[in-house]
Amino acid sequence: MASPGLSEIVTTTLRNRTGVLADNMSKNNALLYRLSKRGKVKPVCGGRTIVQELEYAENSTYQRYSGYELLNVSPSDVISAAEYDWKQASVAVTISGLEQYQNSGEEAIIDLLESRISNAEKTMRNNLSADMYSDGTASSGKQVGGLQLLVADVPTSGTVGGINRASYSFWRNQAFQATSDGGSAASATNIQRYMNTLYQRTTRQTDKVDLIIADTNYYNFYLNSLQAIQRITSDEMASAGFQSIKYMGADVVFDGGIGGGCPSNHMYFLNTDYLMWRPHRDRNMVPSGDVRSINQDASVNLILWMGNMTASNCQLQGVLFQT
Repeated sequence: MASPGLSEIVTTTLRNRTGVLADNMSKNNALLYRLSKRGKVKPVCGGRTIVQELEYAENSTYQRYSGYELLNVSPSDVISAAEYDWKQASVAVTISGLEQYQNSGEEAIIDLLESRISNAEKTMRNNLSADMYSDGTASSGKQVGGLQLLVADVPTSGTVGGINRASYSFWRNQAFQATSDGGSAASATNIQRYMNTLYQRTTRQTDKVDLIIADTNYYNFYLNSLQAIQRITSDEMASAGFQSIKYMGADVVFDGGIGGGCPSNHMYFLNTDYLMWRPHRDRNMVPSGDVRSINQDASVNLILWMGNMTASNCQLQGVLFQT
């Protein structure tokens, strides 16, 4: 069996990198980076589900009156909540007794561990980033419910946060299908017209889209539709390493290319005031501690994450797409 000393090295090394991993996660994903910047990464202490409060209606007691006219003081039910299930993810870092003694000396062991830990961190980062675009159905529904769930191509059906979208129109996002709603497939010629329509649908007074995420095709359509003088970039996003340009004050971010998470021929219009990343406070990229095999000469440590992605307003989110 692997020595306790080795397990301590693994655990300590992972624990020291926990905060770095959580921080690097946001630097790997434009949406999570924006949520982090806007204070929308909110750890949860626990509970059976993740409860996300939402306002679904205006107060019905507003009235115009004169003099001694009686005023409406009836209770007004305007607050509800969506409930999101917990999702969990793990990546294992292992080392055998043979590898321990082949790499004798603490420094040699740490060198071996660092390469494996670095790979494990990238694996966790990349997979959770991809999950942020998902519909939550992978692995028999154990996947994080991402943008394809919260900002769906077909928002009139399905259940999000325990609320049936077929029954409640306030819980449906905006969707613009290029061919059926615009008349033809998206191109550099019409992309701005389509974007204008969706932008207007997702605007409510001062509430408006602040982040637009596009795949390779739609990003290039928008980029090619602009004259060089119009291509204003975002200092904030550029300094964080994300390729972006501006549209109506919103950052248009490219998330295509190798390993890009945005689905093909999709452009998401996001009001990040109403989107949240909700990790469990005690399971946000943390090591499990020593896990020793009872029938193998090996030591295993797990990087663990638990949480979900939530929305508190879907009407102000939109997707431009072509199926």
